[in-house]
Amino acid sequence: MGFTRTELEAARGRTVPDLVGDEVRLVFVGINPGLWTAAAQAHFARPGNRFYKALHRAGITPRVLDPRDGFDEEEREILLSRGIAITNLVKRATARADELDDEELRRGAKPLTRKIAAWRPRVVAIVGLTAYRTAFDRPRAKVGRQDDHAIAGAETWALPNPSGLNANYQLEDLAPLFRAAAKAAGLALSRRR
Repeated sequence: MGFTRTELEAARGRTVPDLVGDEVRLVFVGINPGLWTAAAQAHFARPGNRFYKALHRAGITPRVLDPRDGFDEEEREILLSRGIAITNLVKRATARADELDDEELRRGAKPLTRKIAAWRPRVVAIVGLTAYRTAFDRPRAKVGRQDDHAIAGAETWALPNPSGLNANYQLEDLAPLFRAAAKAAGLALSRRR
Protein backbone atom coordinates (compact mmCIF):
# COMPACT_ATOMS: atom_id res chain seq x y z
CA MET A 1 0.00 0.00 0.00
CA GLY A 2 1.81 3.11 1.20
CA PHE A 3 0.76 6.57 2.28
CA THR A 4 0.57 9.86 0.45
CA ARG A 5 2.52 12.87 1.68
CA THR A 6 -0.81 14.34 2.87
CA GLU A 7 -1.64 11.20 4.84
CA LEU A 8 1.81 11.18 6.42
CA GLU A 9 1.60 14.84 7.40
CA ALA A 10 -1.84 14.20 8.90
CA ALA A 11 -0.18 11.62 11.19
CA ARG A 12 2.12 14.26 12.73
CA GLY A 13 1.52 14.43 16.49
CA ARG A 14 -0.55 11.21 16.59
CA THR A 15 0.25 8.42 19.01
CA VAL A 16 0.55 4.67 18.52
CA PRO A 17 -0.90 2.29 21.12
CA ASP A 18 1.52 0.09 23.00
CA LEU A 19 1.82 -3.47 21.78
CA VAL A 20 1.64 -5.43 25.03
CA GLY A 21 0.23 -8.76 26.13
CA ASP A 22 -0.39 -10.48 29.44
CA GLU A 23 3.12 -11.85 29.96
CA VAL A 24 5.96 -9.50 29.10
CA ARG A 25 9.60 -10.61 29.11
CA LEU A 26 11.20 -8.04 26.81
CA VAL A 27 10.11 -4.48 26.10
CA PHE A 28 11.51 -2.69 23.08
CA VAL A 29 11.28 1.07 23.51
CA GLY A 30 11.42 3.23 20.40
CA ILE A 31 12.33 6.90 20.61
CA ASN A 32 8.98 8.08 19.21
CA PRO A 33 6.73 7.10 16.34
CA GLY A 34 7.64 8.29 12.88
CA LEU A 35 4.93 9.56 10.57
CA TRP A 36 4.63 6.24 8.70
CA THR A 37 4.38 4.35 12.00
CA ALA A 38 1.65 6.72 13.21
CA ALA A 39 -0.26 6.41 9.93
CA ALA A 40 -0.04 2.58 10.03
CA GLN A 41 -0.63 2.42 13.80
CA ALA A 42 2.14 -0.19 14.06
CA HIS A 43 5.55 0.26 15.68
CA PHE A 44 8.64 0.49 13.45
CA ALA A 45 6.36 0.26 10.38
CA ARG A 46 8.36 2.40 7.96
CA PRO A 47 9.64 0.12 5.17
CA GLY A 48 13.27 1.31 5.52
CA ASN A 49 13.41 0.54 9.24
CA ARG A 50 15.49 -2.55 10.01
CA PHE A 51 13.82 -3.43 13.34
CA TYR A 52 11.92 -6.51 12.11
CA LYS A 53 14.81 -7.66 9.94
CA ALA A 54 17.04 -7.47 13.03
CA LEU A 55 14.50 -9.44 15.10
CA HIS A 56 14.41 -12.17 12.49
CA ARG A 57 18.16 -12.25 11.92
CA ALA A 58 18.59 -12.47 15.72
CA GLY A 59 16.37 -15.56 15.84
CA ILE A 60 13.61 -13.79 17.78
CA THR A 61 10.88 -14.13 15.12
CA PRO A 62 10.36 -16.98 12.62
CA ARG A 63 10.11 -14.58 9.68
CA VAL A 64 10.54 -10.89 8.91
CA LEU A 65 7.37 -9.13 10.00
CA ASP A 66 6.05 -6.43 7.68
CA PRO A 67 3.63 -4.06 9.43
CA ARG A 68 3.92 -1.27 6.85
CA ASP A 69 0.10 -1.26 6.59
CA GLY A 70 -0.45 -2.10 10.26
CA PHE A 71 -0.07 -5.34 12.22
CA ASP A 72 -2.18 -8.28 11.19
CA GLU A 73 -3.30 -10.74 13.88
CA GLU A 74 -0.56 -13.25 13.04
CA GLU A 75 2.18 -10.61 13.41
CA ARG A 76 0.73 -9.45 16.73
CA GLU A 77 0.57 -13.04 17.96
CA ILE A 78 4.17 -13.76 16.91
CA LEU A 79 5.39 -10.90 19.09
CA LEU A 80 3.00 -11.28 22.01
CA SER A 81 3.43 -15.07 22.26
CA ARG A 82 7.16 -14.52 22.74
CA GLY A 83 6.58 -12.05 25.56
CA ILE A 84 7.60 -9.02 23.50
CA ALA A 85 6.06 -5.61 24.11
CA ILE A 86 6.76 -2.43 22.14
CA THR A 87 6.29 1.14 23.32
CA ASN A 88 7.89 4.57 22.86
CA LEU A 89 9.79 6.98 25.05
CA VAL A 90 7.87 9.93 23.57
CA LYS A 91 4.34 9.34 22.35
CA ARG A 92 3.92 11.99 19.64
CA ALA A 93 4.82 11.26 16.03
CA THR A 94 7.37 13.36 14.18
CA ALA A 95 9.08 13.06 10.81
CA ARG A 96 12.46 12.62 12.54
CA ALA A 97 13.57 11.89 16.09
CA ASP A 98 15.75 15.02 16.06
CA GLU A 99 12.54 17.08 16.17
CA LEU A 100 12.30 16.16 19.86
CA ASP A 101 14.09 18.28 22.43
CA ASP A 102 16.01 16.99 25.44
CA GLU A 103 13.30 18.01 27.90
CA GLU A 104 10.69 16.01 26.01
CA LEU A 105 12.91 12.92 26.16
CA ARG A 106 13.48 13.41 29.90
CA ARG A 107 9.74 13.82 30.49
CA GLY A 108 9.13 10.56 28.64
CA ALA A 109 11.26 8.60 31.11
CA LYS A 110 8.70 8.91 33.93
CA PRO A 111 5.66 7.37 32.22
CA LEU A 112 7.93 4.73 30.67
CA THR A 113 9.21 3.77 34.13
CA ARG A 114 5.60 3.45 35.36
CA LYS A 115 4.76 1.15 32.43
CA ILE A 116 7.79 -1.03 33.11
CA ALA A 117 6.83 -1.27 36.78
CA ALA A 118 3.34 -2.43 35.78
CA TRP A 119 4.44 -4.86 33.04
CA ARG A 120 7.39 -6.32 35.02
CA PRO A 121 9.56 -7.56 32.12
CA ARG A 122 12.98 -9.09 32.64
CA VAL A 123 14.59 -6.74 30.11
CA VAL A 124 13.93 -3.27 28.72
CA ALA A 125 15.75 -2.47 25.48
CA ILE A 126 15.79 1.21 24.54
CA VAL A 127 16.31 1.38 20.79
CA GLY A 128 18.25 4.61 20.46
CA LEU A 129 21.45 5.20 22.44
CA THR A 130 21.39 9.00 22.32
CA ALA A 131 17.76 9.13 23.44
CA TYR A 132 18.56 6.76 26.32
CA ARG A 133 21.53 8.88 27.39
CA THR A 134 19.40 12.02 27.44
CA ALA A 135 16.19 10.61 28.94
CA PHE A 136 17.90 8.82 31.81
CA ASP A 137 20.84 11.19 32.34
CA ARG A 138 23.44 8.59 31.35
CA PRO A 139 25.77 10.67 29.15
CA ARG A 140 28.50 8.02 29.06
CA ALA A 141 26.26 5.02 28.35
CA LYS A 142 27.52 2.63 25.70
CA VAL A 143 25.58 0.21 23.52
CA GLY A 144 24.67 -2.99 25.34
CA ARG A 145 23.63 -4.02 28.84
CA GLN A 146 23.67 -1.18 31.36
CA ASP A 147 25.23 -2.71 34.46
CA ASP A 148 24.67 0.40 36.54
CA HIS A 149 21.04 1.10 35.65
CA ALA A 150 17.79 -0.82 35.86
CA ILE A 151 14.40 0.64 34.95
CA ALA A 152 11.78 -0.34 37.54
CA GLY A 153 13.82 -3.44 38.38
CA ALA A 154 14.20 -4.60 34.77
CA GLU A 155 17.63 -5.18 33.27
CA THR A 156 18.24 -2.28 30.91
CA TRP A 157 19.86 -2.40 27.49
CA ALA A 158 20.68 0.49 25.17
CA LEU A 159 20.56 -0.62 21.55
CA PRO A 160 21.30 1.27 18.34
CA ASN A 161 18.42 2.85 16.48
CA PRO A 162 17.46 0.48 13.61
CA SER A 163 16.28 3.34 11.39
CA GLY A 164 17.70 3.27 7.90
CA LEU A 165 19.05 6.75 8.70
CA ASN A 166 21.51 5.26 11.24
CA ALA A 167 24.46 4.39 9.00
CA ASN A 168 26.72 3.63 11.99
CA TYR A 169 25.09 0.23 12.48
CA GLN A 170 24.24 -2.25 9.75
CA LEU A 171 21.86 -5.17 10.05
CA GLU A 172 24.72 -7.58 10.77
CA ASP A 173 25.71 -5.29 13.69
CA LEU A 174 22.17 -4.95 15.04
CA ALA A 175 21.16 -8.63 15.07
CA PRO A 176 23.73 -9.88 17.65
CA LEU A 177 22.83 -7.02 20.00
CA PHE A 178 19.09 -7.72 19.70
CA ARG A 179 19.82 -11.43 20.22
CA ALA A 180 21.82 -10.76 23.39
CA ALA A 181 19.00 -8.67 24.89
CA ALA A 182 16.43 -11.35 23.98
CA LYS A 183 18.61 -14.07 25.47
CA ALA A 184 18.91 -12.06 28.70
CA ALA A 185 15.10 -11.82 28.74
CA GLY A 186 14.84 -15.61 28.52
CA LEU A 187 13.25 -15.76 25.08
CA ALA A 188 13.50 -19.02 23.13
CA LEU A 189 15.64 -18.19 20.11
CA SER A 190 16.09 -19.99 16.84
CA ARG A 191 19.45 -20.36 15.17
CA ARG A 192 20.97 -17.22 13.76
CA ARG A 193 19.95 -16.41 10.21
